[in-house]
Amino acid sequence: MAGPRGLERLTAQDLLMLWADDFGWSEDIGVLAILDGARLLDADGRVRVDEVRRRLQPRLHLVPRLRQLLYRPRWGLGWPLWVDAASFDLADHVRVHPLAPPGDEAQLLAACAELYRRRLDPARPLWEAWLLPGLPGRQVGLFLRAHHTLADGVAGMAAFGALLDLGADPPVPVAPAWAPAPPPSTGDLLRDNLRRRLRGLGRGLSALARAGGPRGASLGVWREFLAERAPRTSLNRPIGADRRLAVVRGRLEVARVVAHAHRAKVNDVVLAAVAGGLRQLLAGRGEDVRELALRVMVPVSLHREQPGRASGNRDAVMLVPLPLGEPDPVRRLELIAAETAARKGRARPPMGGGLFGLVAVQRAWYRLLARQRTVNLVVTNVPGPPVPLYLAGARLLELFPVAAIMGNLTLAVAVLSYAGQLNLTVIADRDTCPDLEVFAQGMQAALDDLERPVCHTGAMRWNLLLR
Repeated sequence: MAGPRGLERLTAQDLLMLWADDFGWSEDIGVLAILDGARLLDADGRVRVDEVRRRLQPRLHLVPRLRQLLYRPRWGLGWPLWVDAASFDLADHVRVHPLAPPGDEAQLLAACAELYRRRLDPARPLWEAWLLPGLPGRQVGLFLRAHHTLADGVAGMAAFGALLDLGADPPVPVAPAWAPAPPPSTGDLLRDNLRRRLRGLGRGLSALARAGGPRGASLGVWREFLAERAPRTSLNRPIGADRRLAVVRGRLEVARVVAHAHRAKVNDVVLAAVAGGLRQLLAGRGEDVRELALRVMVPVSLHREQPGRASGNRDAVMLVPLPLGEPDPVRRLELIAAETAARKGRARPPMGGGLFGLVAVQRAWYRLLARQRTVNLVVTNVPGPPVPLYLAGARLLELFPVAAIMGNLTLAVAVLSYAGQLNLTVIADRDTCPDLEVFAQGMQAALDDLERPVCHTGAMRWNLLLR
């Protein structure tokens, strides 16, 4: 939201992403990339980090948030806003973290989990990129993370793509001069806050005068959330700060073939795989999965910009039942496809709309989150770049998304397509979900069961990697 002198306050949905920190849960999101390190490493295997920074510096102006701080004014001066950092050193944000021997992918995922646990410094722009050398074949990991207030998944991918190249040897642009804008004065903030409150009051009165419309849509979303309670399972327990990651590799074309064969969408195939993994996970814990239907929350992007220009947080949500009690994987997919098709036509205002636009409601929601009975888990699917990308001449071989968990959601699944890949990442609470392998293997088995009748070439098999 723009204001006088370019004031950029957090939107209601951005603000919703901020409070998790106050309750002890990290709201960082990001990506894990594996790069061809032939041009990133010197003869001794050390990362040429200065060259990486030199290639990134001229692109920073494309994503202004990368040089801005989140400023929280005192009471009466309005919501938090973005201000330019008084100084900025890229070396504080692009750093190297060598992997411990033996330097395999188990170490890579463990290193990412360790880095994820560290909180971003609020005195600096809320992002960082870690280069992780030490993988076999001179490959290098890249873990880029940012606070969720900066962007949702779609906007985050837009920002990530702006920092990268479409080829190995593009010309290096000249970095435009940058000077931080002065922070707003107390008077600027006070006047801006008053104007915003008056506009908000006007919008509220207009909404009350209308029948239906966005207000009715907002009430419909609340009814959808509150109509049923999520079943009690071991998936919903208060979580701590430690995380564990697992990744499943796939091919986008395989998912499309499976989806087409069953009149479904790619995201339906993903949800069916998640259902299969959850069925195996809970059964392995001795829980009864007969007649069990879990409630999964699926973010729905409301961005209308061109894919490379999306910014901020603009999501709605859709609740989908996952029929774990159905033993047939094909039938599970068909049931899920029917449910998502029926729900996609409903109006869905942004998550920060309606009552969630009120700070008091947002804070109250977080206080209840560790005991919520609305959803069992979150599954998010973000379309990524369809072509290969490069960092300082190094090709990104693979990309895996990293999502956040909070409250009593012990695991989440994030999905990202990239250059023909369809890769899944599970992020789980280390203490309450120690059997992450069972879940990932169950997803793999469900994908195999769906693929087998329609795909007949070994080249189209899904390959699991779990560490």
